[in-house]
Amino acid sequence: MLTDYYSSPLTLERFRCGILAPFIEGFIERLENKGYPPSSIRSYLSTAAHLGFWGANLGLLPQDLNNAKVSSFIDHLSTCRCFRKNSGKYDDVPAHLRFLLGVLRELGIIATEQADEVRSETWLISDFKNWMLRNRGVTEATLRSYTPVLSELLNGVENNIEGLNAKTVRGFFLRWADRHARSSTSIATAAVRMFLRYLIIDGKVPPGLICAVPSMANWRLSSLPRYLPAADIERLLRYWSPDTQLGARNQAILLLLARLGLRAGDVVGLRLNDINWSQATIRVCGKGRREALLPLTQEVGDALLAYIARRPNKSDEEYLFIRDRAPLRPLSAHGSVSTMVARTMKRAGISSPFHGAHVLRHSAATQMLREGASLYSIGSVLRHRSIETTEQYAKVDTKTLQMVAQPWPEATYAQQSR
Repeated sequence: MLTDYYSSPLTLERFRCGILAPFIEGFIERLENKGYPPSSIRSYLSTAAHLGFWGANLGLLPQDLNNAKVSSFIDHLSTCRCFRKNSGKYDDVPAHLRFLLGVLRELGIIATEQADEVRSETWLISDFKNWMLRNRGVTEATLRSYTPVLSELLNGVENNIEGLNAKTVRGFFLRWADRHARSSTSIATAAVRMFLRYLIIDGKVPPGLICAVPSMANWRLSSLPRYLPAADIERLLRYWSPDTQLGARNQAILLLLARLGLRAGDVVGLRLNDINWSQATIRVCGKGRREALLPLTQEVGDALLAYIARRPNKSDEEYLFIRDRAPLRPLSAHGSVSTMVARTMKRAGISSPFHGAHVLRHSAATQMLREGASLYSIGSVLRHRSIETTEQYAKVDTKTLQMVAQPWPEATYAQQSR
């Protein structure tokens, strides 16, 4: 397999004399399975050959490689004369080394290292996350958004839980609100409130401390839903061509958002076996890990088939949507979907103050309402827990509102008096 990338006897000898020689074929296999092109594979192999040769010169064994040794190897690069004249181009080496050492850890050749000093809040927040996953059904994405909030809260009391009291909690929110938007502060209040509940259940803080978490001023249904006109939606859906892997993937994602009203997180979490082709349904696991079956329309189904036909065969991931570039792995988070939507809107020439994936969900609900769908039907498609959440879309149905709107009393009196 190595000879597929190198033919020079001297180069092949360099691989064979290094301490990583027994693992080279395994490196190549993993890189190929992840969809890396030959040029990138050669770059990774070059680093592996260099590290192996350097380690052999020092009399090291593969199991001797650790973070300290890797740091020494990186320091060696600036004055390296191992093979040829020093090119000085080693920007990609750290990424290569992380991959190589990761494979060695998977094989059990080297042990997984822990930091010498782990901050106490790391363990506490980790336990909190496990508790939330086990008892509250919260998604990993939500817990990731909680982490910086809780880290800053604990840093404010020098990682001493006994320092958490009404004064320190209130002070934390005053500082946070000065530096963040209202939406971020709302997330912070939810994170701290759940964290304090966990500490109360565990007996670490008094029960009354949760009352110190303030509530953000937020009037329900006070704003209009953000949506795009139907013409802009159609222009957005026509932007990507299904003739390429990237185009087919993005078009399928946009249709799921705009036609079925999926959230970005729903799209990221879709798996191949969530699609039931014989029943024309798609299973979606939304907020609170609640599963729902949605109808798979002909348009969306055709787009999914076009993408699956071009989906890289080398990817053994069970998730439906994966990256279009190596390493071939699932989309990392819902932010990647929203970023794709925002960029597509810009490239398609759609001028709107609203960007991201959620505007397509609002647009789908608004379009369904204008086509005569009932609020109950819209709520079923959007998987709302309460009809009150769906009622916000009634505010954009101006034609129906004009039919039920009553004239203003002062205006009626003025007309009668003339």
